[in-house]
Amino acid sequence: MAENPKSFTRRQFTTGLVALGAASPLLTPAILRAQAAPATAESGPQFVTSGFSTKRWQDYFDNRRKGVIVSDTVERVLHYWSEDGNTYNIYPTSVPLTEELTRRGRTSIVQKVNGPEWRPTPNMLRRDPELPRYVGPGPQNPLGTRALYLSWQYYRIHGTNDTRKIGRQASNGCIGLYNEDIEELFDLAKVGTQVILI
Repeated sequence: MAENPKSFTRRQFTTGLVALGAASPLLTPAILRAQAAPATAESGPQFVTSGFSTKRWQDYFDNRRKGVIVSDTVERVLHYWSEDGNTYNIYPTSVPLTEELTRRGRTSIVQKVNGPEWRPTPNMLRRDPELPRYVGPGPQNPLGTRALYLSWQYYRIHGTNDTRKIGRQASNGCIGLYNEDIEELFDLAKVGTQVILI
């Protein structure tokens, strides 16, 4: 029987070092990719574990139609599975500042925006009237380079212009990723991808 070779990227290797305590997860972009071992539609790919705990999509969804996302606000990671079951990625995230700002439950991606514009929500302006009313696409944009709009008003999965937020309670309700990670997820996810925040 032929062996199933697994290739690891530099980022995956760094993730392994993080798990061993050799680097800080707050300073290092980290991703766990499940390399596609032979799999059935039910089992999904075989995968290796790292500093993040892995999850089973079956515990949250009945199917993987259009792909599925589990955003874990406690572990501060986002899990993505492709519809065909050949891709399982884990990304570190920022999460809402407080329990009051945290929304949990089922939603879906309704729009994908490359180079998003940012406007503060009414609640954000009530908390901080000094916020700018508009920030266009570019390096100063709090949504980073890409944004996945959810069916809930004002909620997004997006990049960030402040990488210090990743791994922390730092958002006003959205889920933030490193720009390189949201760019990858943006290419993988579809309008209609199922999402659950836990």
